[in-house]
Order: sequence, then structure tokens, then C-alpha cells
Amino acid sequence: MKGGEKELSMDLVLKLREARRLRGLSQKDVARLSGVGQKTISSFETGERIGSLKLAQLKRLLGVYGLSEAEFFGGTIEQKIAPWELDESQMATTRLLDDLHSLPKRVQRDLLAKFQLIVETITDVYGEPEKERFAPEPSYRDRELAGSHRY
Repeated sequence: MKGGEKELSMDLVLKLREARRLRGLSQKDVARLSGVGQKTISSFETGERIGSLKLAQLKRLLGVYGLSEAEFFGGTIEQKIAPWELDESQMATTRLLDDLHSLPKRVQRDLLAKFQLIVETITDVYGEPEKERFAPEPSYRDRELAGSHRY
């Protein structure tokens, strides 16, 4: 296994283990809920058999953890595991999104619609925004929430 592949595998191992722990589940619980064997889950979480993880198994595990593939690979887990590793901008964005999610759904939709208008106005005035100027790519959950607003 090459250096980059080993690092990616370790990230995957850590993410799988921590996703389960964040949900407060044992490997036995996950095996029962997902249909993936307990020994198989253990071997994935130790890295012993992470290279043989099948997409169907990953999807079943993520379903138990309440995560989409986009959330799992997009950084949601990292934010929960090690928030201190986020830069200042990412931390501010995370706090803002947490605050937003604590509001009633109707208020969330209204605020997101207003924010979208602000972004569109800035884009009209200054042209296409640079990636660094705005918050990171929204999670699957945030995109779903924003998409549920009907104009």
C-alpha cells in the first residue's frame, strides 16, 4: 500500500469507528442493524480488512449511522471528531450552521432564502465568487434543507 493510500485507509478506519461511537452504538448493535457481521465491522475498524470494504457494506453502515456518503466523505465526521483541527473560518461556519439548525424549520428556510439572495447579489456585483471567499461546500443535509424552500 502506498503512502497516500495508507493515509486514506487510516482516515476511513478512523471515520468508521468514530461514526459508530458518535451514535453511541456497539459493534454488535451495528451488526444487528446493518446486516454486516460483527467480526467484519471489527476488522474494518482496526484496518485489518478495510481494503475489502464493499460499497454496499459502507452504505448499510452509513445508514445505521444516519450519514449520507456526501456527509461521510465531505468532512462532517472530521468536524465532530476533531473540531480543533478546523481553521477559524470553518469553525465560524460550523457554529453558524449549528445555530441555524436549532431554529424552527420555517425560520431556517426564510434565512436560507435571504442568504441566497445576498450571495446572488454579491455575485452580480463582483462576478463569480472565489472558493475561499465563501463558506465551504454545504453538506447534503444543508443542500436538502435549502432545496426544500419553494419560492
